[in-house]
Amino acid sequence: MLHTKKIGFIGTGVMGSSIVKHLLNANYDVSVYTRTKSKAQELIELGAKWAETPNEAAKENDIIFTMVGFPSDVEEVYIGENGILQSAKQGAVVVDLTTSEPTLAMKIFDLAKQKGISSIDAPVSGGDVGAKNGTLSIMVGGEKTVFDDLLPILQIFGENIVYQGEAGSGQHTKMCNQLLIATNMIGVCESISYALNAGLDIEKVLQSISAGAAGSWSLSNLGPRMIKGDLEPGFYLKHFLKDMKIAIEEAEKMNLNLPGVKLSIDLYNTLLEKGYGDKGTQSLIKYYID
Repeated sequence: MLHTKKIGFIGTGVMGSSIVKHLLNANYDVSVYTRTKSKAQELIELGAKWAETPNEAAKENDIIFTMVGFPSDVEEVYIGENGILQSAKQGAVVVDLTTSEPTLAMKIFDLAKQKGISSIDAPVSGGDVGAKNGTLSIMVGGEKTVFDDLLPILQIFGENIVYQGEAGSGQHTKMCNQLLIATNMIGVCESISYALNAGLDIEKVLQSISAGAAGSWSLSNLGPRMIKGDLEPGFYLKHFLKDMKIAIEEAEKMNLNLPGVKLSIDLYNTLLEKGYGDKGTQSLIKYYID
């Protein structure tokens, strides 16, 4: 039996497609839109309805999720000439799962409120594995009452779901997350590079260090991919670089110096110039052992 609330979902990429599958499996009526229809074909075959435009995905739906690439995409999808806020009905809830600018999240919140629409910024962490397993961490900003109503749906594809505060708070929290990943990824790559150059059995090294104080999600999940040469994206390098640049811009507004993430940006820019933008964040290993 289908739920009464209808959902629109815009952006069915690596993570978005898995989230839509969870919503379909939970018997929600879901309309999807993505720029390339063929990428949504599997979802359509599973029961999702195809929307020709973002407007169509938003119109008449109760909850509209977005998961697109860059802040410019978020702005276009929400407040462009044919944006969601032009077609979403009063009383609808829009939920941006994209990692984007906190200031943009606040702008969308204010514009939505003027139209009688509730807006939530809810960036996620956990990559392709978390999306597939329904165990994403979700960081939420917006009105608490709206979050409380939305929570049962977020729990369909998320596990660690925390309300962070007013609009933009979810995005600020995601910046904290990305800063940790950025500097930790350097450590993971340098550790693996050191082990290989020392002639160690890298599998045994990972067995020893993953369970101790040096353990991390990146080491356990992306370390093995690095060793196998698997650079396929759980999260695109170009999107991660975008996130770090947002973090630096926000830090500068707070007069906060972050040398670690500045180094990470330099390293990832080098890889972007070499054509790794559509590969995963673990491609950083190529800086050390290519």
